[in-house]
Amino acid sequence: MAIGVIVGALGSHALTNVLAPRQLTSLGTAVEYQLFNALGLLVVGLLMRTLPAARLRLIAWALLLGILCFSGGIYVMLAGAPRLLGYITPLGGVMLILAWLALTIELWRSTR
Repeated sequence: MAIGVIVGALGSHALTNVLAPRQLTSLGTAVEYQLFNALGLLVVGLLMRTLPAARLRLIAWALLLGILCFSGGIYVMLAGAPRLLGYITPLGGVMLILAWLALTIELWRSTR
């Protein structure tokens, strides 16, 4: 979460004259996804204290990898990485979706 705050602050202050408006929008999206999903990762960690941790551990890894691929993919693209690396961004989005669906199913199972 600290990295998300740092990158967000850089985008708001230091990069406004460096990046094009569309790039700043992409950076903002990456920061938002990183921060929101990092909060979800914290929630999963707290849930591990009360629910069986094996499945939650997989969900946590999916969230972490999703954040790295989605937000990280956007970050490296904006830093000038080859466009080929941009293909990890949608993969990260799919991982995030699957992680949230798996968490929903796990919570639903735990209430039955």
